[in-house]
Amino acid sequence: MNTPYPDNKHASLRTLAMPADANPSGDIFGGWIMSQMDIAGASFARNITKTRVVTVAVEAMTFHLPVFIGDEVSCYCEVERLGKTSISVHIETWVKRDRLMDEVVKVTEAVYTFVALDKNRKPTPIDSSVIRRT
Repeated sequence: MNTPYPDNKHASLRTLAMPADANPSGDIFGGWIMSQMDIAGASFARNITKTRVVTVAVEAMTFHLPVFIGDEVSCYCEVERLGKTSISVHIETWVKRDRLMDEVVKVTEAVYTFVALDKNRKPTPIDSSVIRRT
């Protein structure tokens, strides 16, 4: 099925799944996908909060479909919740299976929670006036 990328979310990361990221059967390791989602979510959270952030939780990780060598992997983010010192980001991972045919499918999604840190790496309040909801 040819589904378009989501247009209501912010594209935070795009990369290719490479042979070094796969098991012997050619499926990309779930841990690699999770790390790409963590990078995307942290970058998104940092751009919104304007502070250093650290991952404190991953909720409801769902692997819908496998990712294969050569897939173009894209992570899309949106704010799920905003707390005093934390921000939860809903992240969807989509792949373009065959770049010539433009088959796009959602393969994974989760909510990652990040805590904003000050220069001493202590939790710090998020200045809600700088929040840009995307």
